Amino acid sequence: MRENMPPWWRERRVVRAIERAGAVGPDPGDRPLLAAPRPAPRPPRWFTAHLGFTAAGPEQARDLAVAYAEALNLLRPELALGAAAWSPADAWHRAERLFCGAEGPDGERCADVAGHPGFHHAPGLGGLSWGEGDR
Repeated sequence: MRENMPPWWRERRVVRAIERAGAVGPDPGDRPLLAAPRPAPRPPRWFTAHLGFTAAGPEQARDLAVAYAEALNLLRPELALGAAAWSPADAWHRAERLFCGAEGPDGERCADVAGHPGFHHAPGLGGLSWGEGDR
């Protein structure tokens, strides 16, 4: 491989060369026949927001983290609630999931707190229940 650059740089270089070649004509004000391509939109990426708060102990911190995650999800439904996790502020490598996320028979994900007893249920009122246990 001669060039190891992202493809949009190669395209941009080729388009500039075509534009320069097109502008050299009888009238320098002539526009080239080919227009520069629009840059391809970059795919969305995942980002993480770290919220700091105080709590008396790990159980209370977990409960507060669940409450904050659910409240943020109510305000901004595009947030990935199933990816929410909590950890001590000085030990991010010990992060634990907040929500179950078990996959159901129709592709639903359990929206209950991680480690919950009983059946799994899909998000929303009247969500499909599956699994073993008694609720």
